[in-house]
Amino acid sequence: MRQDAKRAIYDIAEDQMGYVTTAQAEASGVHPVLLVQLARRGRLQRVSRGVYRVVEFPAQPLEQYMQATLWPHGRRGVLSHETALGLYEISDVDPPKVHITLPPDFRIQREIPAHLVVHQDSLTPDEITRHEGMPITTPERTIRDCIAAHLGAALLAPAIEQARRFGMLNAATAARLERALRHEAATR
Repeated sequence: MRQDAKRAIYDIAEDQMGYVTTAQAEASGVHPVLLVQLARRGRLQRVSRGVYRVVEFPAQPLEQYMQATLWPHGRRGVLSHETALGLYEISDVDPPKVHITLPPDFRIQREIPAHLVVHQDSLTPDEITRHEGMPITTPERTIRDCIAAHLGAALLAPAIEQARRFGMLNAATAARLERALRHEAATR
Protein backbone atom coordinates (compact mmCIF):
# COMPACT_ATOMS: atom_id res chain seq x y z
CA MET A 1 0.00 0.00 0.00
CA ARG A 2 1.27 3.44 -0.87
CA GLN A 3 2.18 5.50 2.14
CA ASP A 4 0.22 8.55 0.92
CA ALA A 5 -2.98 6.48 0.62
CA LYS A 6 -2.52 5.14 4.14
CA ARG A 7 -1.89 8.67 5.45
CA ALA A 8 -5.05 9.95 3.70
CA ILE A 9 -7.16 7.21 5.31
CA TYR A 10 -5.69 7.89 8.74
CA ASP A 11 -6.11 11.65 8.40
CA ILE A 12 -9.81 11.22 7.69
CA ALA A 13 -10.24 8.63 10.44
CA GLU A 14 -8.47 10.80 13.03
CA ASP A 15 -11.23 13.41 12.76
CA GLN A 16 -14.00 10.81 12.87
CA MET A 17 -13.22 8.55 15.82
CA GLY A 18 -11.50 6.02 13.56
CA TYR A 19 -14.11 5.91 10.79
CA VAL A 20 -13.78 6.61 7.07
CA THR A 21 -16.22 6.28 4.18
CA THR A 22 -15.45 5.13 0.68
CA ALA A 23 -16.62 8.51 -0.64
CA GLN A 24 -14.26 10.38 1.70
CA ALA A 25 -11.34 8.12 0.80
CA GLU A 26 -12.05 8.49 -2.91
CA ALA A 27 -12.23 12.29 -2.57
CA SER A 28 -8.73 12.08 -1.04
CA GLY A 29 -7.43 10.07 -3.99
CA VAL A 30 -7.74 6.60 -2.43
CA HIS A 31 -9.40 4.01 -4.65
CA PRO A 32 -12.32 2.23 -2.89
CA VAL A 33 -10.82 -1.17 -3.79
CA LEU A 34 -7.95 -0.39 -1.43
CA LEU A 35 -10.42 -0.15 1.46
CA VAL A 36 -11.78 -3.60 0.61
CA GLN A 37 -8.23 -4.98 0.47
CA LEU A 38 -7.37 -3.43 3.82
CA ALA A 39 -10.52 -4.94 5.32
CA ARG A 40 -9.50 -8.39 4.03
CA ARG A 41 -6.07 -7.95 5.66
CA GLY A 42 -7.66 -6.99 8.98
CA ARG A 43 -6.43 -3.37 8.93
CA LEU A 44 -9.96 -2.00 8.47
CA GLN A 45 -13.29 -3.31 9.68
CA ARG A 46 -16.27 -2.91 7.37
CA VAL A 47 -19.13 -1.72 9.58
CA SER A 48 -21.73 -1.01 6.89
CA ARG A 49 -21.92 -0.30 3.19
CA GLY A 50 -19.26 2.29 2.46
CA VAL A 51 -18.20 2.77 6.11
CA TYR A 52 -15.00 1.36 7.55
CA ARG A 53 -13.31 1.58 10.92
CA VAL A 54 -9.52 1.70 11.23
CA VAL A 55 -8.79 -1.19 13.60
CA GLU A 56 -5.75 0.50 15.18
CA PHE A 57 -7.82 3.38 16.54
CA PRO A 58 -8.93 2.92 20.14
CA ALA A 59 -12.64 2.54 20.78
CA GLN A 60 -14.40 5.80 21.63
CA PRO A 61 -17.40 6.18 23.96
CA LEU A 62 -19.45 8.02 21.30
CA GLU A 63 -18.35 6.10 18.23
CA GLN A 64 -21.78 4.56 17.58
CA TYR A 65 -23.01 8.12 16.98
CA MET A 66 -20.19 8.88 14.55
CA GLN A 67 -20.94 5.65 12.72
CA ALA A 68 -24.62 6.65 12.49
CA THR A 69 -23.77 10.03 10.92
CA LEU A 70 -21.67 8.25 8.28
CA TRP A 71 -24.18 5.46 7.52
CA PRO A 72 -26.11 7.28 4.77
CA HIS A 73 -24.14 6.49 1.63
CA GLY A 74 -23.23 9.75 -0.07
CA ARG A 75 -24.66 12.08 2.60
CA ARG A 76 -23.89 12.89 6.19
CA GLY A 77 -26.63 12.27 8.74
CA VAL A 78 -27.24 14.81 11.49
CA LEU A 79 -27.78 13.57 15.04
CA SER A 80 -31.20 14.74 16.15
CA HIS A 81 -34.31 14.25 18.26
CA GLU A 82 -33.86 12.20 21.45
CA THR A 83 -30.26 11.36 20.59
CA ALA A 84 -29.30 15.04 20.44
CA LEU A 85 -31.29 15.76 23.60
CA GLY A 86 -29.28 13.09 25.43
CA LEU A 87 -25.92 14.17 24.01
CA TYR A 88 -26.55 17.74 25.17
CA GLU A 89 -27.20 16.28 28.66
CA ILE A 90 -30.28 18.44 29.17
CA SER A 91 -32.70 15.56 29.63
CA ASP A 92 -32.90 12.16 31.26
CA VAL A 93 -33.93 10.66 27.93
CA ASP A 94 -31.99 7.52 27.01
CA PRO A 95 -33.13 6.46 23.56
CA PRO A 96 -32.52 2.81 22.65
CA LYS A 97 -31.80 3.85 19.04
CA VAL A 98 -29.71 6.57 17.41
CA HIS A 99 -31.80 9.26 15.71
CA ILE A 100 -30.45 11.00 12.61
CA THR A 101 -32.03 13.47 10.21
CA LEU A 102 -31.48 13.37 6.47
CA PRO A 103 -32.75 15.75 3.77
CA PRO A 104 -36.27 14.98 2.51
CA ASP A 105 -34.96 14.32 -1.01
CA PHE A 106 -32.44 11.70 0.15
CA ARG A 107 -33.48 8.33 -1.20
CA ILE A 108 -32.76 5.50 1.20
CA GLN A 109 -31.99 2.53 -1.03
CA ARG A 110 -31.08 -0.04 1.55
CA GLU A 111 -32.41 -1.41 4.78
CA ILE A 112 -32.09 0.91 7.75
CA PRO A 113 -30.10 -0.79 10.52
CA ALA A 114 -32.17 -1.77 13.56
CA HIS A 115 -30.21 0.60 15.82
CA LEU A 116 -31.11 3.70 13.75
CA VAL A 117 -34.19 5.89 13.48
CA VAL A 118 -34.07 7.99 10.32
CA HIS A 119 -36.04 11.23 10.11
CA GLN A 120 -36.25 13.20 6.89
CA ASP A 121 -36.57 16.96 7.08
CA SER A 122 -34.97 20.12 5.79
CA LEU A 123 -32.35 21.54 8.12
CA THR A 124 -30.88 24.97 7.54
CA PRO A 125 -27.18 25.54 8.25
CA ASP A 126 -28.04 27.56 11.37
CA GLU A 127 -29.95 24.55 12.77
CA ILE A 128 -26.84 22.34 12.70
CA THR A 129 -23.84 22.54 14.97
CA ARG A 130 -21.09 20.11 15.97
CA HIS A 131 -20.65 17.94 19.04
CA GLU A 132 -17.40 15.99 19.43
CA GLY A 133 -16.84 16.53 15.70
CA MET A 134 -20.26 15.16 14.71
CA PRO A 135 -23.08 17.10 13.07
CA ILE A 136 -25.99 17.58 15.47
CA THR A 137 -29.10 19.71 15.50
CA THR A 138 -28.90 22.81 17.68
CA PRO A 139 -30.55 22.63 21.10
CA GLU A 140 -33.47 24.76 19.86
CA ARG A 141 -34.06 22.62 16.78
CA THR A 142 -33.64 19.46 18.87
CA ILE A 143 -36.35 20.53 21.30
CA ARG A 144 -38.67 21.63 18.48
CA ASP A 145 -38.22 18.22 16.82
CA CYS A 146 -38.94 16.42 20.10
CA ILE A 147 -42.08 18.52 20.64
CA ALA A 148 -43.26 17.61 17.13
CA ALA A 149 -42.49 13.94 17.84
CA HIS A 150 -44.69 14.13 21.00
CA LEU A 151 -41.88 13.23 23.39
CA GLY A 152 -43.89 14.81 26.19
CA ALA A 153 -43.74 17.63 28.70
CA ALA A 154 -42.30 15.45 31.48
CA LEU A 155 -39.03 15.20 29.55
CA LEU A 156 -39.11 18.41 27.52
CA ALA A 157 -40.08 21.03 30.12
CA PRO A 158 -36.99 20.24 32.23
CA ALA A 159 -34.88 20.07 29.04
CA ILE A 160 -35.92 23.59 28.06
CA GLU A 161 -35.11 24.88 31.54
CA GLN A 162 -31.78 23.06 31.65
CA ALA A 163 -30.80 24.35 28.17
CA ARG A 164 -31.64 27.90 29.28
CA ARG A 165 -29.64 27.48 32.47
CA PHE A 166 -26.63 26.12 30.52
CA GLY A 167 -26.77 29.08 28.14
CA MET A 168 -27.87 26.96 25.17
CA LEU A 169 -31.10 28.95 24.84
CA ASN A 170 -31.85 32.57 25.61
CA ALA A 171 -34.92 33.48 27.68
CA ALA A 172 -37.04 34.48 24.65
CA THR A 173 -36.32 31.22 22.80
CA ALA A 174 -36.98 29.16 25.94
CA ALA A 175 -40.34 30.95 26.41
CA ARG A 176 -41.25 30.30 22.77
CA LEU A 177 -40.43 26.59 23.15
CA GLU A 178 -42.43 26.38 26.39
CA ARG A 179 -45.46 27.88 24.59
CA ALA A 180 -45.04 25.38 21.74
CA LEU A 181 -44.84 22.53 24.26
CA ARG A 182 -48.03 23.70 26.04
CA HIS A 183 -49.80 24.05 22.68
CA GLU A 184 -48.74 20.55 21.61
CA ALA A 185 -49.96 19.11 24.93
CA ALA A 186 -53.31 20.93 24.61
CA THR A 187 -53.93 19.59 21.09
CA ARG A 188 -53.27 15.96 21.94
